[in-house]
Amino acid sequence: MEPEFLKQIVEALIIANDEPISEHKISSLVEELTPGQVKKIVESLNLEYADNKRAFLIVQVAGGYQINTHKTVAPWIKKLYKGRIRTRLSHASLESLAIIVFQQPISRVEIDAIRGVNSGGVIKNLLERNLIRIAGRAKGPGKPLLYGTTKDLLEYLGVNDLSELPKPKEITEIMGKLDAEQGVPENILEALTAGDNEVEIEIAPEVEPAETAGKMMPVDAGSERDTVAKQMNTTTPSNDSAE
Repeated sequence: MEPEFLKQIVEALIIANDEPISEHKISSLVEELTPGQVKKIVESLNLEYADNKRAFLIVQVAGGYQINTHKTVAPWIKKLYKGRIRTRLSHASLESLAIIVFQQPISRVEIDAIRGVNSGGVIKNLLERNLIRIAGRAKGPGKPLLYGTTKDLLEYLGVNDLSELPKPKEITEIMGKLDAEQGVPENILEALTAGDNEVEIEIAPEVEPAETAGKMMPVDAGSERDTVAKQMNTTTPSNDSAE
């Protein structure tokens, strides 16, 4: 095939797919291309978009490619979606999710201990949204379930991997933007800045989620990443079972 036609095919696949599509998936559909060649085509497309001052670009999200609009046009897109129902996470859900992100794999008991409240309802909600998964069981007494994050979380936050999220040490700086006198609660900050968990676990493989009828509306990746950290400013004073 002609190089320009191959470029059109790659572009079409990225646009048509309803979720990020990987280089390997594209190369499996277009036998003439290797994953490395797909990457070069994407880079070429982005150069063309930039040269022509297009309002969109191809970005890597959750290990795949998708089309995103530039932040410069965000105000008008927000007007378009104004008044529409948008799936958002509660303060308690974001707080629990942040703990899981930085301390995974982690048990519900450990999450409860850090937050000081029952997180059962929150964990159930996050599991139903497929933002977290059961990552295995601890080999200690009772073999409690351990939770970790999913690829859907990366897509929800608009990042390619968890390394793009604010680091624990950056959380205090983020909080300082809200109020110089406010800080992250000591119990939360201590848990997040602690070293990796050294618990012995039985790992459960991550499975691809079943396709759902509806999808969450695209989010402003930057604001959502900051919100994960900002929501840890205070702990919830009551039981979260109704979340």
